[in-house]
Amino acid sequence: MSYFDAASGVPLHPVARQALLASLDEGWADPGRLYREGRRARMLLDAAREAAAEAVGCRPDELSFTASGTQAVHAGTAGALAGRRRVGRHLIVSAVEHSSVLHSADIHEREGGSATRVTVGRTGAVDPSVFAAALRPDTALACLQSANHEVGTEQPVGEVAGMCREAGVPLLVDAAQSLGWGPVEGGWSLLAASAHKWGGPPGVGLLAVRKGVRFAPQGPVDERESGRVPGFQNLPAVVAAVASLRAVRAEAAQEAARLRELTERIRARVKELVPDVEVVGDPVRRLPGIVTFSCLYVDGESLLHELDRAGFSVSSGSSCTSSTLTPSHVLRAMGVLSEGNVRVSLPPGTPEDDVTRFLEVLPGTVAAVREKLGAPAPRTVVREDALVVDALGKRCPIPVIELAKVIGEVPVGGTVRVLSDDEAARLDIPAWCEMRGQEYVGEQPADRGTAYLVRRVS
Repeated sequence: MSYFDAASGVPLHPVARQALLASLDEGWADPGRLYREGRRARMLLDAAREAAAEAVGCRPDELSFTASGTQAVHAGTAGALAGRRRVGRHLIVSAVEHSSVLHSADIHEREGGSATRVTVGRTGAVDPSVFAAALRPDTALACLQSANHEVGTEQPVGEVAGMCREAGVPLLVDAAQSLGWGPVEGGWSLLAASAHKWGGPPGVGLLAVRKGVRFAPQGPVDERESGRVPGFQNLPAVVAAVASLRAVRAEAAQEAARLRELTERIRARVKELVPDVEVVGDPVRRLPGIVTFSCLYVDGESLLHELDRAGFSVSSGSSCTSSTLTPSHVLRAMGVLSEGNVRVSLPPGTPEDDVTRFLEVLPGTVAAVREKLGAPAPRTVVREDALVVDALGKRCPIPVIELAKVIGEVPVGGTVRVLSDDEAARLDIPAWCEMRGQEYVGEQPADRGTAYLVRRVS
């Protein structure tokens, strides 16, 4: 089985396993106690904090260990917003942030604050000037991920951090996807990360809050972790997490170059091997191991199941999965095709042969899913001004399949009116038009659902 979902979690690094087993014997005591076992545990905790701070690029007393990356994000946003409440209650996030950041923004709004969600371009990156334009006198905090978890696009954190610093606004960076590859450059103020993204054990996160940032921890607090994170530390897991971070960093430059070659091969070959596919994300400014593409006329859930049966573990941001009936918020914000979406994220050490076999298997798998899915005979009505396709009650990718089947029935300059009540059609029909060189005219309200107008150009 080839595991290609490193963006969700990386298998435990051998160094982390060794450190975890060793610290279970040495680090079980309370590091806050003065007896011998407590002092031994305290030495392990202090050494782990110093090593983690060095990797992050902050002082040891600025770094706290949390129970997860999500907890680090929630604690960081809540504490920074509360600490700067006198300045204002305005929060800025990008539209493609991890759900933990967006959930924090939702809670902030429900509690009476305001939030601006900065749009991104088609590659998934924010425009620094657009981000800067969102800064206001009452902005308490800005959040920007270092790299996107679904498409791998790196964000201009350094430039945005400089603009935030000039405006006197702290910037929180979600570095979960990138920290294993290197420190986050720029004058960020807060940083959150998650150990299972770089081969550490699940249940360990990092929160760095630089000196000078006004920060007021929310909820019950105690004396541990500078008062930012209450509760007894999982010291064996912390030691293992930091050991794995140091280990992957030592190999990062060489492994990044190798994985970039493999993902570039996938990006290039997928477009050659599979018809009607869109490779998304920035082609250059991207993480080493992530490549994402979407296939027209494919049910994302079925494609993932078939790839799993073929021996490949991949993930998807498609709207057609068992967990959601709406497109990924990242793909929606980018304005790219969502149906049949596949995210391949290679963990360090991925054999080249696994990638070769994936490229051999993928074309037949996509073709089989398309054949199995079929295309129901569209009900069409010819009007004087347009051909109408009734795709009401049909989920993606059926509306796009039916559009593709009938576009040739209208003359050049003629229009097709697709009726659909699937939210994914709002994203997928314009994306199909761009891929196939047709003109997307826009949408109109209909008695049921929405009418999407497409003009035949060629």
